[in-house]
Amino acid sequence: MNRSPSNILSTARLKLRRWVDSDVEPFVQMNQDPEVMRYFPRPNTAEETMAFITRINTFFDEHGYGLFALELKATGEFIGYTGFAKPRFESWFTPCVEIGWRMKRDAWGQGYATEAARACLDYGFSQLGMQKIYSWTALSNTPSERVMQKIGMERVGEFDHPMIEAGHPLQRHVLYVLD
Repeated sequence: MNRSPSNILSTARLKLRRWVDSDVEPFVQMNQDPEVMRYFPRPNTAEETMAFITRINTFFDEHGYGLFALELKATGEFIGYTGFAKPRFESWFTPCVEIGWRMKRDAWGQGYATEAARACLDYGFSQLGMQKIYSWTALSNTPSERVMQKIGMERVGEFDHPMIEAGHPLQRHVLYVLD
């Protein structure tokens, strides 16, 4: 990685940028926090997080956009990510572009996900020419679903996530779209 922070988007409180080496350790810690990962089948190992960062950077290199590292303007602190991805599974609504976010626990409840997601949506529609953007989460993840609602997305249904084993409590997901 070893690149200097390259801001792509900016909001009143946040820098949305490419990932840098100093993001790795706080991201590993974030993905090992059981509370942060409670809407995922389990926390990620350091190796899984490193593989995820590699996928993020490869996606950026191939598409020119992706999941942006989030940095607080006031402190320079890495707090998570928000941005775009393409799902690695097949479903009735794929292929598509997804908007997603994940924040470390002490960044919750401060509107950062909504602020960053709004900036990403504007960028996706006005600069990248996206026509439709999806988002999904486990039915029990009401905080993320509230963000989807706040950014103007419309609930279009539910589905069983094909990468989560049948019968798992997180298998059923809610699906939102904005076009």
